[in-house]
Amino acid sequence: ISACEKGGQWQEALKLFDAMPQSKVQPNVYSYSAAISACEKGGQWQQALMLFDAMPQAKVQPDVISYNSTISACEKGGQWQQALKLFNAMPQAKVQPNLISFNSTISACEKGGQWQQALQLFDAMPQAKVQPDVISYSAAISACEKGGQWQQALKLFDAMSKHTVSPNFSYLQCFVAERRSSLWRDW
Repeated sequence: ISACEKGGQWQEALKLFDAMPQSKVQPNVYSYSAAISACEKGGQWQQALMLFDAMPQAKVQPDVISYNSTISACEKGGQWQQALKLFNAMPQAKVQPNLISFNSTISACEKGGQWQQALQLFDAMPQAKVQPDVISYSAAISACEKGGQWQQALKLFDAMSKHTVSPNFSYLQCFVAERRSSLWRDW
C-alpha cells in the first residue's frame, strides 16, 4: 500500500487495502494511514475522509499520521472546514498536533480565505510547544495577504527574522500585500 502511495497509484493502494480482510490480514493504523496518504496524494479527499471515519468502527485508533494525512487531503481538496474539524478533534482523541498538523490546517484555512482562523492557529503554536517554521509563516502571511491584512502580513514577516526563520517567497508576498494596499490608498 505504501509503495503504491509513493508511486501515485491511489486506486491500487485501495485495492490492496480492501483485499486485506479476504487475505485474513486485519488493517491496522499503519495500513489505514498509508491508504489515507495514497488518497491524499491522489487528490481524493473524500476517500481519505471515508477511510479515516471507518477507523473507529474497525477498532483502529487514529494516530498523528492518520490525522495529518487526512487534514492534508482536505487541505488539498479545498475543504478547510473539514481540515479544521479534524484538527480540533485531535486533543479529544488524545493525539498531540505537531508541526505538520498545524501547517496543513493553516494552509487549508489560507486556501479557504479564512485569514482569522489561520492566524488563530499560528498564534496557538507556541502554547502547543510547536515551533513555527518557514511553511507556517508563509501560509499565515499568504492568508493575511489574501484577506487584505497587509499590516498583519508585515508583522509576521518581521517576526520571522526575530525567530531566525529564513524567508522564502514570504518576502514577495509581503511586498505584494503592501503594494496592493498602497495602490488602494492612492486610488
